[in-house]
Amino acid sequence: MFQSRLKNAGFSRYLALTLIWTTYIPMENQKKSQSPPVSSTESLELDHINVWLFDLDNTLYPAHCNLFAQIDRRINEYVAQFLDLNLENARVQQKLYFKEHGTTLRGLMLEHNVDPHHYMDYVHDIDLAPVDPSPDLSAVLHQLPGRKLIFTNGSTKHAENVTGKLGIEHHFEAIFDIAASDFLPKPDTLPYQKLMLEHDFDAVETIFFDDMDRNLEPAAALGMTTVWVPGHADWSGDGEGDHVHHIAEDVTAFLQAAVAGLKTA
Repeated sequence: MFQSRLKNAGFSRYLALTLIWTTYIPMENQKKSQSPPVSSTESLELDHINVWLFDLDNTLYPAHCNLFAQIDRRINEYVAQFLDLNLENARVQQKLYFKEHGTTLRGLMLEHNVDPHHYMDYVHDIDLAPVDPSPDLSAVLHQLPGRKLIFTNGSTKHAENVTGKLGIEHHFEAIFDIAASDFLPKPDTLPYQKLMLEHDFDAVETIFFDDMDRNLEPAAALGMTTVWVPGHADWSGDGEGDHVHHIAEDVTAFLQAAVAGLKTA
């Protein structure tokens, strides 16, 4: 019945990539087209920023929460049930989809016409106990001038659950999720352009935080200032390249430094 319900739901849009903190660390020995890196003892100069754009997972909460381990298990279960495989064989198929299509979901959509909404609801049905409320993050978000939005390859429901647990949901005017991206995820350029068009802001006045450095590449190409939030997984990247303007091991500490450097703060 699980497989039949999934196969009967038709979607043809693509999903290329999914889900996918203690001090501010400067970038060194890189050429930058925007703000140069600064040392941890200097104030950030971000007075031109009016839009603070954040990825969700492993960005607004620390990577050590390891929510993706739960999500990965749920993906494995989903593939096993959908394809009627044991968990071991489902894991092989899951990784094959990832290798051939960029993500498990894209493989399921392209090869089995899976309903992405059902998939996202299933894989994000996780325990948020590892995520603690963050009053310090809430306080600094309140201090930031301008607009605050979330740009995620996950679902709005998942973003609402996580930001609710963090106690920061009221700071964001919008969540631009994978459905809003027409299931075409970061790092494809089109969702970035659609986000800016629908929410009426310019790239040059925007700073974008993401834990996957490749997701910063189109943002930088469009003119955004970028901040890489290193994760512990290989797919987080290495933070090298001109498209990474800053590194923030701790988003809260980075934002506190940013607020301290704002002339209008």
